[in-house]
Amino acid sequence: MSLFSQIIVDFWKTPFANGDVLHDDDTFLLVTNPALEEDERVTVLETADGKVLAALTPSLACKVGLDRRQQLSEQVFHRKLDEAGISLHGADYLFYFGESERAALAQEGVDAARQLSERDGAAFSTFEAAASEQDLDDAFVELDHWAVFGSFERGRLVSAASAYPWCAYGWSDARLGDIGVLTLAEFRGRGHARKAVRALARYTYEQGYHPQYRCQTDNTASVALANAAGLTLFGKWQMVSPDSAA
Repeated sequence: MSLFSQIIVDFWKTPFANGDVLHDDDTFLLVTNPALEEDERVTVLETADGKVLAALTPSLACKVGLDRRQQLSEQVFHRKLDEAGISLHGADYLFYFGESERAALAQEGVDAARQLSERDGAAFSTFEAAASEQDLDDAFVELDHWAVFGSFERGRLVSAASAYPWCAYGWSDARLGDIGVLTLAEFRGRGHARKAVRALARYTYEQGYHPQYRCQTDNTASVALANAAGLTLFGKWQMVSPDSAA
């Protein structure tokens, strides 16, 4: 049995399963996929076990000079992209709950985090005002998102996690709830974010969605939170940068 839900596994197979295989070995898979959208025209996933999966549109593969007649490798793939002026956006770690942790989550009692609504507008505005612009941009936590949970200390909202439906590769059936979380700086390290994330994740499952937690690979605090919340690393994901030349 897979550590993760089959829904998650099948979702991430999609960009690499529908196309022409140019290369496949124990460490690197390269395929062309005509179904990739423009902003997905290069997609790379490094799974937690270390295998790198790469997909690109056939037209782009032709443009950068990638075909199965060559000796292909991950290094050749990246070199060809660089030579064509194609860069990848900064990588995100992808975290999900394993199936055993999902079962444990469902059995947890109600904790200090609760669901927020528009009735909490004043508290949320005060919370936002106390956060830096950079933290607000990085976290992308909004009161009008699909679901929002907050953790309070002495009646003050100090941490909030929100989720919105997320899909890619034309597969809306995955029903992923993408989670962002923000804790005010002076209240970090007290377990507030963990409570908010787990309460939101439990609700997400109850609504028929799968919680998804993403963060930049250099965000050590966010990685630590994912681990503390019981999430497991699925892989590292990159797509083509909007600034690419091709």
